[in-house]
Amino acid sequence: MRVIVVGAGVVGTMHAWQAVERGHEVVQIEREAEARGASLRNFGQIWVSGRAGGEELRTALRAREMWEEIGARVPGLGFRPNGSLTPVRGALELAVAEAAVAREDAAARGHKLLTPDEARAVNPALRGDFTAALYCERDAAVEPRTAQLALREELLKSPNYTFRPGREVREVIGGSAVRDDHGDVHSGDVVVLCTGAWLGGLVRELAGPDLPVRRVRLQMMQTAPLGEPLTTSVADSDSFRYYPAYASAALDALNAGQAQAETAAAHKMQLLMVQRADGGLTIGDTHEYEHPFAFDTLEDPYDHLTEVVESLLGRPLPKIRRRWAGVYAQCTDTSRVVHRQQVRDGVWLVTGPGGRGMTCSPAIAETTANELGW
Repeated sequence: MRVIVVGAGVVGTMHAWQAVERGHEVVQIEREAEARGASLRNFGQIWVSGRAGGEELRTALRAREMWEEIGARVPGLGFRPNGSLTPVRGALELAVAEAAVAREDAAARGHKLLTPDEARAVNPALRGDFTAALYCERDAAVEPRTAQLALREELLKSPNYTFRPGREVREVIGGSAVRDDHGDVHSGDVVVLCTGAWLGGLVRELAGPDLPVRRVRLQMMQTAPLGEPLTTSVADSDSFRYYPAYASAALDALNAGQAQAETAAAHKMQLLMVQRADGGLTIGDTHEYEHPFAFDTLEDPYDHLTEVVESLLGRPLPKIRRRWAGVYAQCTDTSRVVHRQQVRDGVWLVTGPGGRGMTCSPAIAETTANELGW
């Protein structure tokens, strides 16, 4: 079988990986020299802890297993099973953490409630004051800026894999063929469009104007090296308001009894923080849903994140070295992990994993491969 994959972000690259692993010939086409979108502009988190129970959690757990397997073959991914800690303060936040630990699927996530001393034994960098911390053993991390490059380097070892960068696919021709903006035609047995947040142009022509996917903009930042290990990923209690796994009567009580900080509420924020291989911290994020998106980044969210992080670390942050905005595609039907649609004979669109893309992409691609009979 010959598979044409359009898009070289993490979802597209994992589809290429699946096809090559199953012995098929793959041509992967990318409009940029390398992917430049949400696949690079994220935390690199393999985030099991907050996933909705059921299909989403099963997908995340399978993807976590696959990331570890691939990471053993491709050290450049920087895979590490670091787990995560979410410190909580006060009775209302503690009750949400207790409800998470009481879930039937808590053991699958590796959820435990730790005292402050127990949390600091796991992550000594957390010197701030907090009541307890929710630990998720199954969370992990990779290096988002280099993961696709490392995967591609491995793929290029196969004679069945070809990468065609700097080519934008403009047209689907007949069944299972595409024409790029160089005028070249790439024919195969199946075409998989993994175009990320690029939802106009050809995608709109193929899927129609009512594609159930929206674009979401976020702001993030990265610091200079911390100077000490941050041994786990770290979240704050605002993540309870954002991730579906924490829905409970306790969360309702938190929302009713403890308002978010004004800046956090205005920008739909949570804290997530991961240490990079160079020792710096990736910190975010905001969520903007209304179009047209702003073209600039705002300082108030960065100030808020800095304040929250410093209160947990009990020390000043290192210098901020980078700030950026990114856009990802998210299914409007939140019960679905991804939008997978046949848009022409032999042509499939796979998009809209939202903030689950880095976590779930290996399992999303595996499901596509299984459903298409690769």
